[in-house]
Amino acid sequence: MPLTRVDLEVATRAPTGRTAAYLSDGPEALLIDPAARADALDAAVADTQVNHVAVTHHHPDHVGAVAHYARETDATTWARRGRAADFEAAAGVAPDRTFAEGTAIPAGDGVTVLDLPGHAPEHVGFETAAGVVSGDTAVAQGSVVVGAPEGDVRAYLTSLRRLHARDPPRLHPGHGPTITDPRATCARLLAHRLDRERRVRAAVAGGASTLDEILDAAYEKDLTGVRDLARATVAAHVEKLAAEGALRWDGERAVPTGDGD
Repeated sequence: MPLTRVDLEVATRAPTGRTAAYLSDGPEALLIDPAARADALDAAVADTQVNHVAVTHHHPDHVGAVAHYARETDATTWARRGRAADFEAAAGVAPDRTFAEGTAIPAGDGVTVLDLPGHAPEHVGFETAAGVVSGDTAVAQGSVVVGAPEGDVRAYLTSLRRLHARDPPRLHPGHGPTITDPRATCARLLAHRLDRERRVRAAVAGGASTLDEILDAAYEKDLTGVRDLARATVAAHVEKLAAEGALRWDGERAVPTGDGD
């Protein structure tokens, strides 16, 4: 099933300044992540019978034109089961149907929902013959923000391992170029995330306890303009390590396991 990609100018922290919307071929097409209205997307939608609209997750830079295109096409809108209210709050329209892991959406020659939480708790991917529309699970260059309070590092690592095991022909991300080497990209992102975890753990072992202290010790690069994102990432790593018993975290200070209270 071929996928049509349309890059949309949106307010996003992604370096590209754009979010990719995807449209499957007909006769019953699925529109994924219509982040904004644009002439190019209007034209693509006009050329296709759109019967379904869905998003990979609810962040503002992925849902901005869901209500518009659902209304214009009279398509069935889909949301993650258990997240319908969140979807409506984010997208401005109530979903008609819900999906879960393994749900088959009757679009084109078939689309299957994959749970890919981590970047956001409701994050999913859409598996097609052309590959997986993977939202903000992976990027061809750089890394994905997995930041507290929504980000979950343990879930994110599991999502990367799932994609690595499935070995789709391509990953179609929300930002940046198409990923033609999914396994290598997932392996790179896993290695990056685990290296960041080692740095956070070493920072705490070395005496850093507040998020800002850990951040300064764990990052070696200039964080101008992205310090808030890096701080949220550190918080998510600290929460993971605390859940695993590698350190203790009271919401303000971290100490290595075994140290005094």
